[in-house]
Amino acid sequence: MNQGTISPCDRPAIHVLASECDALSNLALNAVHRHPQSSAMILAELDRAELCDPGELPEQTVVMNSWIDFVDEASGAQRTVQLVYPRDADIGAGRVSVLTPIGAGLIGMTAGHSIRWPDRDGHDRMLRIVSVSPPDRSHL
Repeated sequence: MNQGTISPCDRPAIHVLASECDALSNLALNAVHRHPQSSAMILAELDRAELCDPGELPEQTVVMNSWIDFVDEASGAQRTVQLVYPRDADIGAGRVSVLTPIGAGLIGMTAGHSIRWPDRDGHDRMLRIVSVSPPDRSHL
């Protein structure tokens, strides 16, 4: 990760469910040798996140299993993905693991906000969250 271009002040506030924080932290710690970059990203994001109970979470906040519509500002490409745990990842079905750079960047984001985040090749991308659908709602 290019630490020089992505500083905490470049990132919007994020909110994470308290009930998911421990699971995500454990996941990142257990994967540090296999996915060092993504693990470090997740741990850094959790460290700065505001922990919330379900009733306190801002509307359209990305939690695990949410569906997210986002735009890559550089290319204008819009994508819809579901943020999932690694065991449920299937890029062909749009299910992105939280242990990928994009997955680590999406957790806790709220619709309407943007974040500069590295892709798998280490290039910074500006991603704007368009909408977030809750995990229990099927996405068409």
